[in-house]
Amino acid sequence: MIDRENTCRACEGTGMLSDDEGWQYACSVCHGNGVLLVTSQLRPEVSVKDVDQNNRLLD
Repeated sequence: MIDRENTCRACEGTGMLSDDEGWQYACSVCHGNGVLLVTSQLRPEVSVKDVDQNNRLLD
């Protein structure tokens, strides 16, 4: 039985996406698994960077 609640909606569970020219590549949302794991530990750390008035990153 298919678990529709955890199925990746971007690739519809196939694990593959394709662009307008037909090139196929692994889904960037589910990393090619076709299933979304709903845990907060899998989310990458987000940090705010220093930018100037033109939104360029400051080193």
